[in-house]
Amino acid sequence: MSHNPLGQQTEYISEYAPHLLFPIARSESRKQLDINAGLPFFGVDIWTGYELSWLDKSGKPVVAVAEFTIPCDSECIIESKSFKLYLNSFNQTRFNNVDEVRAIIIGDLSRAAKADVNVQILPLRGVGGDNYLGIIALPNAIYLDDLDVAIDAYHPAPELLKVGVDLVEETLVSHLLKTNCPVTGQPDWASVFVRYKGNQIVHDNLLRYLISFREHQDFHEHCVERIFCDLLRVCKPEYLSVYARYTRRGGLDINPFRSTHAWEKPEGIRLIRQ
Repeated sequence: MSHNPLGQQTEYISEYAPHLLFPIARSESRKQLDINAGLPFFGVDIWTGYELSWLDKSGKPVVAVAEFTIPCDSECIIESKSFKLYLNSFNQTRFNNVDEVRAIIIGDLSRAAKADVNVQILPLRGVGGDNYLGIIALPNAIYLDDLDVAIDAYHPAPELLKVGVDLVEETLVSHLLKTNCPVTGQPDWASVFVRYKGNQIVHDNLLRYLISFREHQDFHEHCVERIFCDLLRVCKPEYLSVYARYTRRGGLDINPFRSTHAWEKPEGIRLIRQ
């Protein structure tokens, strides 16, 4: 297996190279959350590829947008830079049709993640139509970012979370989530949606808690799982989902979704920064 390319000087390969994919076991990060067996959530990681391209049989370029859905119970995540390098390797490779490309990507990603990965590929002419992967929209939610709060914690501080006595069912959103790559230290920006039913989470405290990730270093998926587990443990809601829509880097975004309910699926949305 190749070494992790993150933070390394990289040669960009433009012919199909599945060996570029670098899987990372989820188990190590989950040990820090005391998750050893039996996940306390269901969900998926949704990646969007905005720069997918290959050559058709005649050597003419094809460009498309792709969405990759990886189940949260997969053994591995895929390191993001390796994912980008892998997709770049399609650029100068000829394929018979989009179905062949999709089948190859499904096989490669499923082997790397050690789980069944779903892939959708849409030519750009389909973007904006009825079959588009998502819509640019802001779901109906209570916006937290205008709250007048003082901030003094920039590392995860679950002790900030508080609940009241009123029973509510609501969706809260903040665009102020910032986390950092655990290898390069580069900032990762996201909007995060918290949907729950139970004793009302104090909004000011939730915003302060989300901002407390500002100097935290971890992968997108692990940050969302930490937020989910902290909310579940401290606030004890009857139902909970946490959905982060991260901005793209190198043509890819990662959008982890975790829920207490297996039936719930994340909404197909894109936000203005995506």
